[in-house]
Amino acid sequence: MCEDGVWDNRLVCRDSYFSATTLRVGTFVIGIKNAGAFYAAREALPAMVEAGRGTILLTGASAALRGKARFSALAVGKFGLRALAQSMAREFGPQGIHVSHVIIDGQINTPSIREMSPDREEHTLLSPDSIAETYWQLHMQDSSAWTLEADLRPSVESF
Repeated sequence: MCEDGVWDNRLVCRDSYFSATTLRVGTFVIGIKNAGAFYAAREALPAMVEAGRGTILLTGASAALRGKARFSALAVGKFGLRALAQSMAREFGPQGIHVSHVIIDGQINTPSIREMSPDREEHTLLSPDSIAETYWQLHMQDSSAWTLEADLRPSVESF
């Protein structure tokens, strides 16, 4: 249980580690990450298979590649989303459906981020237009060279 009982807007206990994450919160975070993508794909795939083409792009974070202290529930959810994309890509690729997992590693330049960090230099944020362009390029890729995973981050990211 969260010792001070205070959760931040990411549903993480302010002083949390793995043991501070309640089952309810852990289940919620993990379930949201995977169930939404799973259900959406199950609804969209039949029409795509019938048409013999389609694109499903699942958005992840660097937590899909490595767990981090204090973010175990997020990591499990993001790992699961990545596995879902890989499995669907292998199952539905031969049927003309391009499935890709896209890691967005960094903050996106949105009004709310600009409001929270008004002095932050624009080049340290991901451009929404650039992200959209990347998603469009993934959608338009020729099936002879589909991208299974993409990793988007600002050029100043230390990796």
